[in-house]
Amino acid sequence: MDGIPRDIPAPATANPLRELTLEQLRRRTSMKWRTYPRDVLPLWVAEMDVPLAEPVARAVRDAVALGDTGYPHGTAYAEALADFAGKRWGWDGLAVERTAIVPDVMLGIVEMLKLVSGPGDAVVVNSPVYPPFYQFVGNMDRKVVEAPLGADGRIDFEVLEDAFARVRTGAARPAYLLCSPHNPTGTVHSAQELASVAALAERYGVRVVADEIHAPVVAAGARFVPYLSVPGGGNGLSLLSASKAWNLAGIKAAVAVAGPDAADDLARLPEEVGHGPSHVGVLAHTAALRDGGAWLDALLAGLDDNRRLLADLLAESLPAVPYEPAEATFLAWLDCRALELGDDPAAVFLERGRVALNSGIPFGTGGAGFVRLNLATSPELITEAVRRMAAALDRH
Repeated sequence: MDGIPRDIPAPATANPLRELTLEQLRRRTSMKWRTYPRDVLPLWVAEMDVPLAEPVARAVRDAVALGDTGYPHGTAYAEALADFAGKRWGWDGLAVERTAIVPDVMLGIVEMLKLVSGPGDAVVVNSPVYPPFYQFVGNMDRKVVEAPLGADGRIDFEVLEDAFARVRTGAARPAYLLCSPHNPTGTVHSAQELASVAALAERYGVRVVADEIHAPVVAAGARFVPYLSVPGGGNGLSLLSASKAWNLAGIKAAVAVAGPDAADDLARLPEEVGHGPSHVGVLAHTAALRDGGAWLDALLAGLDDNRRLLADLLAESLPAVPYEPAEATFLAWLDCRALELGDDPAAVFLERGRVALNSGIPFGTGGAGFVRLNLATSPELITEAVRRMAAALDRH
């Protein structure tokens, strides 16, 4: 199953990345806008500079007006996700009876890893990768084993097989935490690559848990393929959410999905885990998936424009930083090694340019000398950020 390429006509909805002014954004009290002083331009943590999609805002307003702020209940979120998966990815295999609501994707990953691995077992990751993978896995008494991506930013299957062979010893129950689409590179794994992952996992007895939180955020022409849809993926577990695509990190909820051969594993999920998601979050995420398609299409078109803009700006002002627009996510992974700013160029850009980016170092092996830039903002702020980054070199 290759999925459906996102090649859509021009959206009817205005670009949400151009709706808020800098002064409006500075009134926000969330992490992105309050971590650094006011003179710092924040293009780091994965929050988007957008207003809420109206269907989402309406769902939240209606819940508050009704006082509908109790505990979550029912399968509406999973049903909306299954419908979205069919329309967007051509996947009709998301069975609602093999789902569970969880507090958010990372806490859902923790719960899935508890189901398929034990204390002291290894969890393989493809570095450089989302830093909380290291933090959460370590805090649950599992051991992170890196299988670094290839130079092309894609899975290196010789390296992955070597890692699988090393972690499968004795009575160990190793797992593979797959990031799909990959954060920070924005790589979209192909159906063939995912089938190869499944074959290797079967051969070495490694269970796959897939973080698919960025699945809705794909560039035009890209194809997202759900891991559970590929041959051999039936004993996998996946975590999905509307969080990234509709900027809902502050109203938490996610869905855990089991493949047909992992249903018994998911059935062992403690009942109290389902009490953790925000009920208002579940309502908001459900509304996003059901009624937020036009808003999402406008966002995706705006992100495509921003990727092209960043490529042009870097070619003009920072030509030593190579950049190919990614296939997914709203993040840009920038190789700054040729700038000779050391292992942590983000520190230089912050100190001398007053622009906040994510340092590549916490992403693990392969991250030194890189920065991650958040593209989910206005073209004007991206332009100013690159101007400041270039100016920082003159002051270094």
